[in-house]
Amino acid sequence: MRVVGGMILRNGIKLDYPFREAILSALPLCERFYVSVGQSEDGTREAVLSLGSPKLVLLDSTWDLSLRKGGMLLAVETNKLLDWLPPADWVLILQADEVLHEADYTAIEAAMVRWKEDPKVEGLVFDYLHFYGSYEWVGASRRWYRREVRIIRSDPTIRAYKDAQGFRRKGRKLQVKPSGGRIFHYGWVRPPEAQLRKFAEMERLWHSDDWLARHQPQRFVYHTTDVLKRYEGTHPQVMTERLAVPRSWHFEYNPAEAKQTLRERLLHWIERRTGWRPWEFRNYRLI
Repeated sequence: MRVVGGMILRNGIKLDYPFREAILSALPLCERFYVSVGQSEDGTREAVLSLGSPKLVLLDSTWDLSLRKGGMLLAVETNKLLDWLPPADWVLILQADEVLHEADYTAIEAAMVRWKEDPKVEGLVFDYLHFYGSYEWVGASRRWYRREVRIIRSDPTIRAYKDAQGFRRKGRKLQVKPSGGRIFHYGWVRPPEAQLRKFAEMERLWHSDDWLARHQPQRFVYHTTDVLKRYEGTHPQVMTERLAVPRSWHFEYNPAEAKQTLRERLLHWIERRTGWRPWEFRNYRLI
């Protein structure tokens, strides 16, 4: 079974992405992992090369920063990466703040083997843990998506969709099975100043300079009014060094401060009791 992986990346150090940890977490599952690095001014390219794995292939890409509609540049770059990849049975695509847990490798590999010969299965979906404010709290409200496709068939008709959060095949949602794995999403755990830089960088992919001038916040504050739950499990081993660095900011969460409308409370109660999330948007079709 051939499995290759990939990631698009730009200014990963400046924006404090755990991209090195994400790459390292993917290597045990892939025979090659391709990192497409856009023009960066912070040493991102050198940091990828410094990982020193023979499985790593670095690709240079020039991002067209004039593409500012709906985050489409991210899909353009992801599709460019997909076109560069060699033929394989499966393709693992990670974003720069998404890390796999070594405890899930066996289940992920088993799912790829199990569904390899079934052409109806076009991808594998992962459960998500969205860490917010610290490494101890994860998002538990409906604003956090629960699952997403991160393993797809090696197929030129499968393309990144909109802002590249998901994929489509000839315009329709992919038919998928569970991967048995989790994505540890650390996109909301970084110093507030780095979050502010990320906000500005990402908003440039959606909006004009005039819009940014009017809406760019002067500071970033982690709010404590969303529904979070304490994470009691372990983090991926590749995150050990990063987790050991003392945080330069303070985040304290009190569940009593969470604010929900009556409708949100009712839907949250249903989900907590049954595991069912009414009217959930899914970027895929579970078969």
